[in-house]
Amino acid sequence: MLTQDQDQKQRNWKPIIKAFEAVLGTNGVVQRREELITYECDGLTSYRQRPAVAVLPRTTEQVAAVVKICNQYAVPFIARGSGTGLSGGALPSEDSVLIVTSLMRQILNVDLDNQRIVVQPGVINSWVTQTVSGAGFYYAPDPSSQIICSIGGNVAENSGGVHCLKYGVTTNHVLGLKIVTPEGEIVDLGGQIPEAPGYDLTGIFVGSEGTLGIATEITLRILKSAESICVLLADFTSVEAAGATVSDIISAGIIPGGMEMMDNVSINAVEDVVATNCYPRDATAILLVEIDGLDVEVAVNKQRVTDICQQNGARSVTSASDPETRLKLWKGRKAAFAAAGHLSPDYYVQDGVIPRTQLPYVLQEIEALSQKFGYPIANVFHAGDGNLHPLILFDNSISGALEKVEELGGEILKLCVRVGGSISGEHGIGADKKCYMPDMFSDVDLETMQWIRQVFNPQGLANPGKIFPTPRTCGEAANAIKNQHFEGVERF
Repeated sequence: MLTQDQDQKQRNWKPIIKAFEAVLGTNGVVQRREELITYECDGLTSYRQRPAVAVLPRTTEQVAAVVKICNQYAVPFIARGSGTGLSGGALPSEDSVLIVTSLMRQILNVDLDNQRIVVQPGVINSWVTQTVSGAGFYYAPDPSSQIICSIGGNVAENSGGVHCLKYGVTTNHVLGLKIVTPEGEIVDLGGQIPEAPGYDLTGIFVGSEGTLGIATEITLRILKSAESICVLLADFTSVEAAGATVSDIISAGIIPGGMEMMDNVSINAVEDVVATNCYPRDATAILLVEIDGLDVEVAVNKQRVTDICQQNGARSVTSASDPETRLKLWKGRKAAFAAAGHLSPDYYVQDGVIPRTQLPYVLQEIEALSQKFGYPIANVFHAGDGNLHPLILFDNSISGALEKVEELGGEILKLCVRVGGSISGEHGIGADKKCYMPDMFSDVDLETMQWIRQVFNPQGLANPGKIFPTPRTCGEAANAIKNQHFEGVERF
């Protein structure tokens, strides 16, 4: 196999770079190898590959011009936002151009009367709420990385967050898109109102992980802030009891704004790093439940949730209604992934979805897998919608550890599918989970998805090698990945 240097020598990059510079200027093109290190991976740091070139457009027209140049020279391209993705969706391939949207950070229009805002893809998630909060509005999708992740990346991966249980994930809040197709055409999808007539092309695009084009303007739905908000923290002596509580709350007809669970490993990691002094260190699990709505509604549901927690054996239930204390309670949950980095030299995070009623069983099975493989697992997840985020702790400097951890992560994904769930809730498929697609989808399903991809992306230049398994069967793909996870990618 050619090294990247050999491959670049084989392709004449001079006219391509010259064309990019004509569109973006010399400061908009990154080509020095030492500077490209910044872009060699996303949040999945185990696999790295420097692109041949990275470009930094600022407008839709510049993105379109860059993509047309890539088409002219048959160069594959990958879109990248803030690089916080956890599935290798923005992982470059060899001989590729990375189109980095991080300089596209303009908020183009704020329309409070119609509850919408138009932003460029490099706008950070939390900036949207900051922009409209003074007028009493907010943007609901809130991934744990919301202070650094970009809206463009959220659209690519269909990101969720704490509040997706009641208010939905990114696709439920995207009204319209301006995209650059893989052939360099500028196209508008959707519109400025929910449920636009015609084919739901916006719905197809959101979550397509950059394989159908690049979003350059995004029209988002914003929501009016609730009249009253209360956060409850319940601690339990068993994970199973906490899991049963989740099901019972939903069964009672209560839909919290958010409902999150953390196990003892996560609790102590958070307290060691963030020191909220809110989470009881001896709890086997804690449940965070946010209730929002009218004052009377919150008051009634607060008592109902407290009763359900106590019926399931909660040792204590505390509540907070003032913004400062509520923020403090959520701070630990938002910092859980970062805190896990203090528990071991490395950790591998998975992302799967299960039915809520299967929570107690699945958590028992995850513990059994942890014992079988010999790696501790910290569990922190969106309990309300069954979106698990097991954090597998390991030391990557030990030979073969990464391969074993990947195998363990794969077994967790297969478990999710067996109980009626999914291999991804919000992190996407990318390069990391594509070999498990056949566990969830039939050959006909996968072929149908490929047809859609080919309609948008006939030359296959947009984010090649992602989402779909190669070779076609998961078993063959898993063996291939064991030896080389992604063609041309270095393993660390």
